[in-house]
Amino acid sequence: METRELICINCPMGCPLTVTLEEGTVTSVVGNTCKRGEIYAKKEVIAPTRIVTSTVRVEGGEIAMVSVKTKEDIPKEKIFACVEALKNTVVKAPVHIGDVIVKNVADTGVDIVATKEVC
Repeated sequence: METRELICINCPMGCPLTVTLEEGTVTSVVGNTCKRGEIYAKKEVIAPTRIVTSTVRVEGGEIAMVSVKTKEDIPKEKIFACVEALKNTVVKAPVHIGDVIVKNVADTGVDIVATKEVC
């Protein structure tokens, strides 16, 4: 039996969670005050994911960079590959919020989208 301590990040309450695992399976979650905490804890110890935010260069725009993010969360182990894929990415202005900047970043099945307008 293995026990892991986490702080839930799904809401501002920051509940301290204790997750018990047996043979790689979550058997209990305690400390959460809502169902979201339990869902977060199970996902975090079995298959952690993250939203990645960054910037990419803009060619011919009023500013040189545009903020971007993954459209959905990606496996935590793919974060560095995602950032590496963005390092040399350059887009042409204009850029609109929601524009897909990189499709299927780092073979995650998730797109990188713009989070700012750049004319």
